[in-house]
Amino acid sequence: MIDRIHWLGHASFRLNGPPHQDGPIVYIDPWRIPEHAPSADLILISHDHHDHCSPQDIDRLRKSDTVIVGNSRVADVIGAGVEILRPYQGAIRVGDVAVRAVPAYTLEKVYHAQFYGGLGFVICMSRYDIYYAGDTDFIPEMTKIGCDIAILPVGGGTTMDWEQAAKAAELLKPRYVIPMHYGREIPGSQEDGRRFCMAVNSGIQAMELQAESNDVDIAYQEHQA
Repeated sequence: MIDRIHWLGHASFRLNGPPHQDGPIVYIDPWRIPEHAPSADLILISHDHHDHCSPQDIDRLRKSDTVIVGNSRVADVIGAGVEILRPYQGAIRVGDVAVRAVPAYTLEKVYHAQFYGGLGFVICMSRYDIYYAGDTDFIPEMTKIGCDIAILPVGGGTTMDWEQAAKAAELLKPRYVIPMHYGREIPGSQEDGRRFCMAVNSGIQAMELQAESNDVDIAYQEHQA
């Protein structure tokens, strides 16, 4: 499953499969996506901030039957055709992929306060549960989340930093964990993905992904505790 997860930079991902060749293609928070990116069967939008909810990128990926999921604020930005979810409310299924929403918020930063209604997602694909945490701190609700793969923000600023994310990984105990939401868009965070991977322990395999571009395929740097 890991080789079906493609980091597009910042907090944007593409998930292929199942099966890998022609199964549902899922995008999460597509922003500044590479040229010639394949069209989406399912687009998940965690909240309405511009670096997560980009109408231009969504329009590039959208087909007539693409399912788009977000909260009510996302629907206000995107317009008609958004399936609105609240944390723990129901589930969305597209082909063999099932998605449920979970809370994502920060404890002290108003920018992502709990009342804002930000979402994380648990995506069931090929018998793997993938937890995309969204823009969040290390929050109590994580004790209720079980996953095989966790995708966690590590850059600090408006989310938890790499040290808090390492604690979240220790709590979640996934088989694999992937850092996101760091790099050029977040000042001072360029190396935080690597710091996070080196800090993760307890037998979890942390993987720092190289963001895809038009010319470079996905690459992995593995750090085995």
